[in-house]
Amino acid sequence: MTETLTDEEPTAVASAGSETEPFLVVENLTVQFPTYDGLVQAVSDLSYTVGLGRTLGIVGESGSGKSVSSMAVLGLHDVKRSRLSGSIRVDGKEIIGASASTMRQVRGNEVAMIFQDPLTALHPFYAVGKQIVEGYRLHHNVSKKTARNRAIEMLDRVGIPQPDRRVDDFPHQFSGGMRQRAMIAMALVNNPKLLIADEPTTALDVTVQAQILDLIQDLQKEFGSAVIMITHDLGVISEVADEVLVMYAGRCVEKGVTKQILVKPEMPYTWGLLGSIADVAGDTAKPLVPIPGTPPSLLDPPTGCAFHPRCRHVDKVPDNRCETELPDLRKGVNHDHLTRCHLPDPDSVYETEVKEEIF
Repeated sequence: MTETLTDEEPTAVASAGSETEPFLVVENLTVQFPTYDGLVQAVSDLSYTVGLGRTLGIVGESGSGKSVSSMAVLGLHDVKRSRLSGSIRVDGKEIIGASASTMRQVRGNEVAMIFQDPLTALHPFYAVGKQIVEGYRLHHNVSKKTARNRAIEMLDRVGIPQPDRRVDDFPHQFSGGMRQRAMIAMALVNNPKLLIADEPTTALDVTVQAQILDLIQDLQKEFGSAVIMITHDLGVISEVADEVLVMYAGRCVEKGVTKQILVKPEMPYTWGLLGSIADVAGDTAKPLVPIPGTPPSLLDPPTGCAFHPRCRHVDKVPDNRCETELPDLRKGVNHDHLTRCHLPDPDSVYETEVKEEIF
């Protein structure tokens, strides 16, 4: 017998383990975009928390709502072209509906973001150091010389060689890995308490990926900040995250402690993500098990469980509930993480039909 738990209880999986409210609290966040073709349901009823010193991994395929939800935390959605509801509290301050002056204080100073593509996030016409200086002086009343020294210090901290010279270089003069390091320097120059890393290792070779992930973890320990790691790769999540939130079609479909999610997943979509990871230490001749089909259109999402058109276990749920009824986000069989699925006994299905196929 499973216990139902709706999204209205975002602190069911504790982030910081303290009696006070975690640094970031997202409750029932919904983000919609009106278009000529209809209303895009980008994020629906999403709730989660992140405490200082903790890392939350948000994982899912492209179009699942990962980046859209995190951009809402920074107030980056144009209010004229989007509809937001719910609550986002950063250190107790409400973000949804906040004034432009409030958001200017929050961005960079309390919350910072490492964007997926640093080449487009960095301005091509300005030296990297000048862009870091601008971000620092926005929140500190210091001279240009002091801010420049701070920029050099940060470039040195993130491992860029000869920072006193490279501070005057332009983004195109940096390699992909160096641009990503420069983005991290810019994000951390004001010592923010929350760092959002949106696919920070995309398009980097595996060696540089490992260096970037190690750098983020080292800086997190130094500053004691909270981190949201957005990725489609559960391999990355297994290395860095304390907790995992799996998203599909704009909703949370599974959430809990990383080890539990990876060892005892209860949602067929999570099984599919695990089956898509290559295991170089295991049987290299064993084929990957991809998720069939493609993610749904958020203009016209499927009825019931959004994953049911791609799920191989729909026949195990009676009365066509997968096609007609949206599952609640509830405590799973193991009672230490949340899952959105109608399967009556996911543990049994995973152990007898899925686990051997994946691993």
